Amino acid sequence: MKRTGIIRDFDKSTVSVKIGLTVVYLICLVIVLISLFPVFWVSMAGFKDLKEFMSSIAILPAAFDFSRYFKTWTQLNIVQNYLNSLYAILGSVFCALIFNGLLAYGLAILKPRGHKILQNLVMFSLLIPATISLVPLFMNIQNLNLGGFFTPLWLAAGASAFYVILFRQFFQSLPSSLIEAGRIDGCSQLQTFFRIVLPLSKPICVVVAIFAINGAWSDFLLPYLVLGQGRWQTVMVRLFVFSTQQTINYDDLMRAVVFSMIPPIILFFAFQKQLTENIVTVGIKG
Repeated sequence: MKRTGIIRDFDKSTVSVKIGLTVVYLICLVIVLISLFPVFWVSMAGFKDLKEFMSSIAILPAAFDFSRYFKTWTQLNIVQNYLNSLYAILGSVFCALIFNGLLAYGLAILKPRGHKILQNLVMFSLLIPATISLVPLFMNIQNLNLGGFFTPLWLAAGASAFYVILFRQFFQSLPSSLIEAGRIDGCSQLQTFFRIVLPLSKPICVVVAIFAINGAWSDFLLPYLVLGQGRWQTVMVRLFVFSTQQTINYDDLMRAVVFSMIPPIILFFAFQKQLTENIVTVGIKG
C-alpha cells in the first residue's frame, strides 16, 4: 500500500505547493551541507602533509595521496581497538535493553508497592550531573576489583535512568489485554517480559540501542579510567594516547579522527531507514 504524507500527489500539481516544496528542499539541502562540511573538511585535511596543512587555506588537497592514510593506520595499529570497542558496544546494548527494560517493566506494568517512590528516585537521578557520580562510581569499581575489563562499562549502560524512562513511557502504551492473556496462559513475569513485552517493543529497543551504541563508541573518560592503556583500550582511548605522543603531527591526528568516524557513518547509512522509521513510531506512541 502506497503511503502519502501531508501533501498528496495531486496537490503537487499546484504552483504554490511546488514553490513550497522547492523552498523546503533547498533548506534541507543547506542543512545537510552544513552538517557534512566538518566531516568533509577533516577527510580532505588528512590527504595533506603538515606543511601544506599549515600554509594552505584550500579545502581540497594538492594531491590525493592515500599512502598517508595507510601510514597513519600502520602507526595506530587500531584493529584490536576496533574489536575492543565492538565488545564494549555489544555488552552495553545487551545490558541497556535487558536491565533498564526490566526496571521499566516493573514500574510501568507490575507496579509493586512503593513503585512511585522508586519512579521519583529514577526521575531525580536525572538532575544529578554525571561528573558528580564519576568519583564514587570509580571508587566502587576499584573496591569490587572490576577494573581492567569491560564489565563496569556494561553495567553502567544497564543502569541509565534515561533509558528506564524511555522504556516506561513505551510500556505504558502497550495493550494490557495482551499482557493479561499471557498471564492467563501461564506465563511467569519474566516470560511475559521476554515473550510478549519485549517483542512488542522493537521500536523503543532500536532507539535505546542507538543511544547505547553511540554512547559506548564515543565514551572516553570511563573506559580510560577503567581499562587504562592495556590491551583492552577502546578506539577513543587509543586516539587519546596517540595524540599525546611527542612525535605526533597534526596531519596524522586528522587522519586518526577520520578512522574514528568511519564506523558510525557506515552504521547510519546501513540502517538509516530502520532508524528513522522506529524513531517516528516511538514518537507517535509516546
